[in-house]
Amino acid sequence: MTAGIELTILVGIPEPLRAQLLNAFQEILRNYRDSRWEPSELNGGKFCEVVFTILKGYTENSYPSTASKPANMADACRSLDQSTAPRSIRIQIPRMLIALYEIRNNRGVGHVGGDVNPNHMDATAVVAMSKWTMAELVRVFHKVDTATATAAIEATIERDIPVVWLVAGKQRILDMGLTMKEKVLVILYKNSGPVKDKQLVEWIEHSNASVFRRDVLRPCHKEKLAEYHEITGDVYLSPMGAKYVETSARLNRHFRG
Repeated sequence: MTAGIELTILVGIPEPLRAQLLNAFQEILRNYRDSRWEPSELNGGKFCEVVFTILKGYTENSYPSTASKPANMADACRSLDQSTAPRSIRIQIPRMLIALYEIRNNRGVGHVGGDVNPNHMDATAVVAMSKWTMAELVRVFHKVDTATATAAIEATIERDIPVVWLVAGKQRILDMGLTMKEKVLVILYKNSGPVKDKQLVEWIEHSNASVFRRDVLRPCHKEKLAEYHEITGDVYLSPMGAKYVETSARLNRHFRG
C-alpha cells in the first residue's frame, strides 16, 4: 500500500490523525519485516491509541488534533458501544483493539521465564490485527469509488508467498530456478508498496547493479510489468505484472492459500 493511496483513501480522517495512523501502522510493518519483534508490539500499542482516538472522534463528531491514551483502553473501547455509530465503529474495531492492546501490555516486552519466547508469535498477531483494522478503517472512511477502495483494502493484506524468505530484514528467493525478472516480480508482488532498486539488487544478490537496471528493471518497465522511477529508485508492480505472477505456473505454485 503506497502512501499516495493511503492519503487518498482515508480522507474521512482529519490530516493530523491520519498521519499518526499511517506512521504507527508503517512502523509496525517495518519493525516486523526487520525481525524486531518487541518494537513491533510496542508500536501496536501506539497504533491502538491512534485508532481509538479516531473512533471516539467519529462517535462525537469532533476530532482532536492528536491521539491520546485513555486511562483504561478496554473500558474506553467498551464505552463506544453506547454510541449510535455503525457496528464496525462501536463494536468490531474496538474489540480488536482490546485484544491488540492486551498483547502490547501483558504479553509484550522482555518475556522472562518459560521454555519458548513468544515475541515472534505475538508480533505476528499484532501485524495481522493491525492490517485487519486498517482495512476496516478504509472500508468505513473511504470517499472514493468501490474499485479504488477494494484495491486499497487488498493492499493492506500482505501476500503469503513461502518462496520469499524473510531473514535479518532481507527478502530472499528460495527457488534458485527463477529468472532475475521472475524474482523481481515475486518480491514486488509480495510487498504492498514500492521497493527500491538498490534493495532489489541486495535481496536478489545480483552481482552488478548497472547490469541489473539495464537487463531486468528497464525491460520490466518497457513491458509494463513494473513502473521503474530511475531518479528515485522506486519500483512498483503494475496490474500487468501482478497478472503475470498470478497466471504463471512457475510462480503461482509458490503461493499459499
